[in-house]
Amino acid sequence: MPGRPRGIDDAAILHAAVGVMGRTGPARLTLAAVAKEVGLVPATLSQRFGSKRGLLLALSERGVDEIGRLHAHVRAEHASPLEALAALTGGAWSAVVTPEEFANHMAFLCSDLADPEFHRLALAAEQAQQAAVRSLLAEAVAAGELRPDTDTAGLARAVRQATTGASVLWAVDREGTLTGRRLDALAATLHPHRPKETPQ
Repeated sequence: MPGRPRGIDDAAILHAAVGVMGRTGPARLTLAAVAKEVGLVPATLSQRFGSKRGLLLALSERGVDEIGRLHAHVRAEHASPLEALAALTGGAWSAVVTPEEFANHMAFLCSDLADPEFHRLALAAEQAQQAAVRSLLAEAVAAGELRPDTDTAGLARAVRQATTGASVLWAVDREGTLTGRRLDALAATLHPHRPKETPQ
């Protein structure tokens, strides 16, 4: 006999957990805070995820899956591979508005890198990001948006380094918006690899 309907699915709970994480950081995030966010009792989250650690592992797994979904979405929405890459770059942190939120999410990443399970998921997320960026760069080469001699693997690494670094600097100097700084870093990194315009 099928179990009773859950009412609020895990995706909604994990979405709420992202918001709570942005406000509290990993140390102060509790099952009670996430449960309150979605209108459940903490015991329900304990049944679903087992513990705070279980919830955070599920949140990390969701992050890996989200990269693939965002990549597919932006590619379907944009005919230009580089426009899709810009949308991917901007959309990756679109829910983060303040430097404090960014710092709290980064604290989640950094605090658990010593934990093998969390590190495995963090590495999987970065590899998925690299693969998505490299795929779009390869399409951009084929479309003539980048020079044919572009090393897409090396450029993908440079894009990730530049956009991640820009995000951290934004959290420190707080100039402009996170999306704007990431897109500026992307444009600067891609510029040397764009085809030279033919003089009229």
